[in-house]
Amino acid sequence: MTSHPGDSDDGSPAEQESLECARCGARAEGPLPTWTFSVEQGEHRHYCEACSRENLRAIEGRLDSQWW
Repeated sequence: MTSHPGDSDDGSPAEQESLECARCGARAEGPLPTWTFSVEQGEHRHYCEACSRENLRAIEGRLDSQWW
C-alpha cells in the first residue's frame, strides 16, 4: 500500500485539501489526476493541467534518462 501526503495513519484518506497551482494560482479541491505533483528543494508543489501541459518538455528534461 502506498501512502500519500495527507493520508491518515490508518490508510484512509484525510479530508480533501484545497490545492493551488504553484505557477498560475488556479485552485482545486483535492488532488486531481490531471495535476502534477513535484517536490522542489524540499517543498511540495502542485501544477494544474494547463501549466503541466505547457511545460511538459521542461518537466521531462529534468528527469533521468531511465524515466523516459
